[in-house]
Amino acid sequence: MRVVVAEDQLLTREGLVRVLVDAGITVVAQVDEVEAVIRAVALERPDAVLLDIRLPPTHTDEGLRAADRVRSEYPGTAVLIVSSYVEADYAAPLLASGPAGVGYLLKDRILEVATIVDALHRVVAGECVIDPALVAELLAPRSRAGALDALTTREVEVLGLVAQGLTNAGIAARLTLSERTVEVHVQRIFTKLNLPDDQPINRRILSTLTFLGLSIEPLST
Repeated sequence: MRVVVAEDQLLTREGLVRVLVDAGITVVAQVDEVEAVIRAVALERPDAVLLDIRLPPTHTDEGLRAADRVRSEYPGTAVLIVSSYVEADYAAPLLASGPAGVGYLLKDRILEVATIVDALHRVVAGECVIDPALVAELLAPRSRAGALDALTTREVEVLGLVAQGLTNAGIAARLTLSERTVEVHVQRIFTKLNLPDDQPINRRILSTLTFLGLSIEPLST
């Protein structure tokens, strides 16, 4: 896997690069601002960009805007945003604009080598990776209403774990259920949320967006 790392804090950037290289990932460029991100992607055509949500000059949402440009201009490149904070106002539009091949993790996860490496592999594979803390933040202000009304308490619990990126096996282990039972719950969730299996977007991603109160335009087939 070939990755561009965008982080303006030198020590943090070097730490990220070391973690990735030690994990067998090729870091093709290290940059510290938006235009350098775009140039690096144009030149190297990496599999993914790992970037801080806050970059110079204002350290507000430059990283998010860089991510939007990468996804628009180089749709084959996955994007993994990292942030020191749970910034739902920034993350929600990023996910709602099209969740495939995009992720958002807190920088605390950088210390968990397996987590960040797994997240990169998953976004490159076209999955959506959402930090559990962001799931909690997005869910907290809203009631379990609307599309989720038809779900049982257990189904909402299972859907919450789907939103955190757990596989059926992972959910089964977390809830002390059989994997077959989890499969049944997931299928019922898809049915109740009106997500047929011919959807052009992965149904786990669509159900996650429903759980978070987001929506996206259907992709043309």
